[in-house]
Amino acid sequence: MCGNNMSVPLLADAVTVSGAERETAAVIFLHGLGDTGHSWADALSSIRLPYVKYICPHAPRIPVTLNMKMVMPSWFDLMGLTPDAPEDEAGIKKAAENIKAIIEHEMKNGIPPNRIILGGFSQGGALSLYTALTCQHQLAGIVALSCWLPLHKAFPQAANNSVNKDIAILQCHGEMDPMIPVRFGALTAEKLKSVVTPTKVQFKTYPGVMHSSCPQEMMAVKEFIEKLLPRI
Repeated sequence: MCGNNMSVPLLADAVTVSGAERETAAVIFLHGLGDTGHSWADALSSIRLPYVKYICPHAPRIPVTLNMKMVMPSWFDLMGLTPDAPEDEAGIKKAAENIKAIIEHEMKNGIPPNRIILGGFSQGGALSLYTALTCQHQLAGIVALSCWLPLHKAFPQAANNSVNKDIAILQCHGEMDPMIPVRFGALTAEKLKSVVTPTKVQFKTYPGVMHSSCPQEMMAVKEFIEKLLPRI
């Protein structure tokens, strides 16, 4: 039963980049609004480590308020992209439970949580932060690209029962991001320092980069993964 993906809905059609040798660690990476797991599976393939499994699930397709209720891949509903915009609390919490189910599935398959990094871009990065900070399993780290902390007003209290108070966080942001301004990223970094050990939060910004990634950022992600998930 351990290998049965059907009991974890998001895993049934997730894009998985398998390791070239025995897998002793995993990176679960969540795409942004309107995207699929394929684009990030491709990006992560370019920085892959041979003993790491990369799992890029697809978000369900739901109507998104911000985009005139158009149906698109979205981890939860979005009403706005400012720190004071109303938020889909129930949707965020449900999405986080679905990601925790992936973590637990990997644990059942023999990868301990301290060998799992959770990451994502934009809305996916936001969900990775919320999920890890409310998770009951001690994870290796979080990669949070061009994103924010959902339900930020609930923190640090929302993380009171979390075992991830000392987790390493790599947060990266393009300085020319027109969708999620870098100032929102900086506010998020400051908030995160009130939730976890402040020295564990790295906030890197990239001049000229908009709402996207860049080669320097991907190298920073590779170094972060390599440091936290060394070969064993």
